[in-house]
Parts: sequence; structure tokens; C-alpha cells
Amino acid sequence: MDCIKVGNLIKKLRKEKGMTQKQLADKMNISDKAVSKWERGYGCPDISLLRELSDILEINIERILSGNSNLDKNILDGGNMKRTIFYWCSHCNNLISSTSKAEISCCGRTLQSMEPIENRDIISKVEVVEDDFFITFNHSMEKNNYISFVATIEDSKTTIYRLYPEQNPQVRIPMGRTVKLYVGTNACALWLLEIKKEN
Repeated sequence: MDCIKVGNLIKKLRKEKGMTQKQLADKMNISDKAVSKWERGYGCPDISLLRELSDILEINIERILSGNSNLDKNILDGGNMKRTIFYWCSHCNNLISSTSKAEISCCGRTLQSMEPIENRDIISKVEVVEDDFFITFNHSMEKNNYISFVATIEDSKTTIYRLYPEQNPQVRIPMGRTVKLYVGTNACALWLLEIKKEN
């Protein structure tokens, strides 16, 4: 751990929050001399303080330890939901989505974005029921390998349908001229397909 880099990062984040060294120290129940020491690179925070420091400065612990001060903003997504990226935690089955690349962690682990692969074979049958598509997927839905979610994405919204092991692999979704579907499994596979309304 490079104490100078870590100190520079702490100083930068503290100033972004509009806090003095004393205010940061008071929040952590330590002396302002300790904060000053860190920021001058004469020492690094004790490991027992990292979680609290991470919470106060709103930055992950890995970034503090690396001292990486490259905190550039993402390119604005303009509200376009079609850029949605999915992240799946295989440890707790948490699903997280973002409209641009992000550093996502869950259960103490960094999550990688799911890369969609086109796959029409996953669909067994598409029926029209009233004004909806009723879709049956070609999947066994076993406890260790099942479709965990189906998402539809439009310009201004994403709709997510959760599925569970041993459930029928079916969803009913509103019908549009073309519906883009993302089908994700608990094994971190993500399939992309389109369903078109027949004239």
C-alpha cells in the first residue's frame, strides 16, 4: 500500500465532501492528527478503520487501498435504457442493473457485467394472449441451473420478471411491434433475443 497515494486520495475525497480534517476525525472518533498523518503520507489508516472510512467518503475499500485517485465521471447515458448492463451475484442471487459501466460489488466480491449472446433456441413457444406475448422457454429450471430473470428494455424503461427454480419457465409480457428480451440464468449466462409481432 502506497501511503502517499492513499493519503492524496483521502484528502481529495474529504475536500469533495467539504469536510475539514477535524470533522472527518470526529466522525471516526480519532484525532485530527491521525487524518493529517494519513494525508501527508506518513502512515495509512488501520485496517479496523477502513470500513468506516469507506462509508464516510463513499468509496470502496479496494479503491482506498490502491490509492487510485482516478475518479472520472462516466459519460452521461442520456437516460437511454437500451444501454442497460446487468450484473448478477451468484452467491446471493442479487440482480443489479446500470445504464453505463460501473464498479459493482456484492457479498464482498466484484461483479463482472453479463455479456449478452444472441440465442433464439431458448424459446420453446410464443403465444398471443389478449394484448400480451406469453412466452415459454426451453429450459429445465433445475435448482442449480435455472432462468433467474427476463428483462424487456425500451427507450425509457426496463421491466424485470424474476423466475425461480422448479417454476414453469414462462413469462407474460406486454406486446409491442418488436420486443427485445434479455434472459439471464443463475450461472451468469445472458441471452438476447427479439420477438416480433406478426402482421
